Amino acid sequence: MRTSLNPQGIAEYKMLLYDNLSTKHEVPLNQWVGKPIRMQFAGQINCVVTGKQIRKTYGEGMSWDAFKESPLAVPSIINPELSQAHLGIGLRNLEWEIEHHVKPHYVYLSRTSGIKVGVTRTTQIPYRWIDQGAVEAVILAETPYRQAAGLIEVSLKNYLADKTNWRRMLTNTVNFERSLMETKELVRDKIPEDLQQYISTDDTLTEIGYPVTNYPEKVRSLKFDKEPEIQKTLMGIKGQYLIFDDNSVINIRSHSGYKVSFEF
Repeated sequence: MRTSLNPQGIAEYKMLLYDNLSTKHEVPLNQWVGKPIRMQFAGQINCVVTGKQIRKTYGEGMSWDAFKESPLAVPSIINPELSQAHLGIGLRNLEWEIEHHVKPHYVYLSRTSGIKVGVTRTTQIPYRWIDQGAVEAVILAETPYRQAAGLIEVSLKNYLADKTNWRRMLTNTVNFERSLMETKELVRDKIPEDLQQYISTDDTLTEIGYPVTNYPEKVRSLKFDKEPEIQKTLMGIKGQYLIFDDNSVINIRSHSGYKVSFEF
């Protein structure tokens, strides 16, 4: 799903529909919250990199070969500290890695259920925060290349989570015990001295709301492989999840490459 933040601070969602590798439609979703929706999986999956038909996906919609070979799944995406593109060393595709990793990156603090630390390119704000279901976020550091951001993130993993508790995020169970600005001050000294030059003076707090009319009390996750037809009332959208009226949810991004029909 493609996301944006409207002037009221609410996440706006659009469903991107493809004809294999070609984008065909972009469907606004916020307007359908509170209304019935029907999704039907046709039993066909295509690799999002090569377009070939496959039996199962790896990563986000890739065939096994693409997952092992494509720069879209290079290990430095998950572990940014592994990137060496700024040194002229490519883990898979140097040209691609220079284009995407030798660019300014943010290290950020966000609040999903608790406070977490993360890394993203500066051009991916606020989309990255919306994708993870953060309700607020602040910039911690800005680095000139990906590895430096990753090293800052690694230095803070003993003090902050680096992954989202998606079940708590979807039930809107959020801990506000400590502010993000207080946390930013507390972790400054935990960053290695040679990386402290990248700490950001931008203390802007971005708050994010979501189009949700009712949060589930207990989450039940759906998969098209086990439930090929889903016909329910859409109660909200948060992160990359659709939330339904029976406490069930489905992660749309994890079904990239699936051939699905939608009826609203």
